[in-house]
Amino acid sequence: MALTTARKKANAKYEAKAYDKTLIRLPKGRLDEIRAHIEPAGESLNGFINRAILETMERDNAKSDGE
Repeated sequence: MALTTARKKANAKYEAKAYDKTLIRLPKGRLDEIRAHIEPAGESLNGFINRAILETMERDNAKSDGE
């Protein structure tokens, strides 16, 4: 089922309000490695990236709190 122009516009407006977006560049082949890693768990690429960032930030904060 194709999206109507109004639905596309509404989706774009919501995304602009609710999300920050960024582009990441990966070495050739790395995206395939990541997808192969997350596929067995059924995790989305976006979910994996968000989780990886949050876990790294928590780990970094724990290190700086312990020093």
